[in-house]
Amino acid sequence: MRLSRYFMPILKENPKEAEIVSHRLMLRAGMIRQQSQGIYSWLPLGKRVLDKVNAIIRDEQNRAGAIELSMPTLQSAELWQESGRYDAYGKEMLRIKDRQDRPMLYGPTNEEMVTDIFRSSVKSYKDLPLNLYHIQLKFRDEIRPRFGTMRSREFMMKDAYSFDLTREAAEHSYNKMFAAYLRTFDRLGLRAIPMRADTGPIGGKLSHEFIILADTGESEVFCHKDFVDFDIPGEHTDFDSVEGLQAIFDKWTSLYAATSEMHDEAAFNAVPEGDRLSARGIEVGHIFYFGTKYSEPMGAKVQGPDGKEHFVHMGSYGIGPTRLVPAIIEASHDDNGIIWPASVAPFDVVVINMKAGDQACDDTCELIYAALSKAGKDVLYDDTDDRAGTKFATADLIGVPVQIIAGPRAVANGEVEVKDRKTGARETITIEAAINRFVA
Repeated sequence: MRLSRYFMPILKENPKEAEIVSHRLMLRAGMIRQQSQGIYSWLPLGKRVLDKVNAIIRDEQNRAGAIELSMPTLQSAELWQESGRYDAYGKEMLRIKDRQDRPMLYGPTNEEMVTDIFRSSVKSYKDLPLNLYHIQLKFRDEIRPRFGTMRSREFMMKDAYSFDLTREAAEHSYNKMFAAYLRTFDRLGLRAIPMRADTGPIGGKLSHEFIILADTGESEVFCHKDFVDFDIPGEHTDFDSVEGLQAIFDKWTSLYAATSEMHDEAAFNAVPEGDRLSARGIEVGHIFYFGTKYSEPMGAKVQGPDGKEHFVHMGSYGIGPTRLVPAIIEASHDDNGIIWPASVAPFDVVVINMKAGDQACDDTCELIYAALSKAGKDVLYDDTDDRAGTKFATADLIGVPVQIIAGPRAVANGEVEVKDRKTGARETITIEAAINRFVA
């Protein structure tokens, strides 16, 4: 992509409305634009990052055996009345009526709709277990939207829903998502710590929030410091192994970890003082087992091996991609801008032409741009006639992991400079070596 033809409205000044680092940098880098309170457009640069985040989420959901579908954003109020949540949900739900005066709502979540899909088609235990997921825009009329897309009214959510015959089978489905979430956040360049969350009237221990540690986190969290070094489940994790997944769950829940809402001061003080970690945290995922809370009132039953009908046991599993993007920025930035993990960076490499119009610089940049693009790399080519300082500031701000800088003096010697955005390390190498490094 040539920067001269790209839509990336950079802001030179810090926006006054931005309260936290990620909101400020996303606006400055031209990733998002606010359309109304708590509602944002994702501009091309932001959309590229969001798409890469979603691709990793989707890959790990599929790996764990979940099946993707797409459900509508507008839902009939009848389903919510059937489950008993329509009147109880509160003002966060946007309620509307269609031209036939039928009550509708803009879905804040999809438990009712997915239960309706399940009950209309699945009748036998032989079709279980089943986990259905989608990635969809949702709306909750937050009383105080803030922090950009970290807490907005319209947001994107990956929500998955599992269906099982028994509580034991449902726990295995829960453990699948538990392991999948650990892998997902690791691939996004984040260390997420699962912390017990309130299970409400369901009770038990099967509700966990996944928290990343960040100085600008929304709330205080408390955990054992060893979580920072725990091994992440590998690429070849067997998601059909009950024992293997239970072992992963047991390990990652063996030490103290709690948000401020679930914090037990006495239990935390029992942790050796040198092992206690108190920090700020950002919630990036939540998984929850809720048994037959929806299947009973909505009649979602299957015939079991005993010939009798059984209400299915369900769980829900959420990740907010539009929340994850700012969370990654909160965890990875410096004074100059964003530092993207390579897995979600909008571009792999930015080629900076230090003297656009100079034949040697132009030819060198075109050569590198073409070679890297042909090799399947996402390349941004800064072919503008901006000053060098502006080009460097833009490259640092948008956080592309690698900068290849072509200036007249270096090019005359058959060389370019390569800069690592994260470390700031620079080296001068031959043009051929630069191409070979990134096409290998």
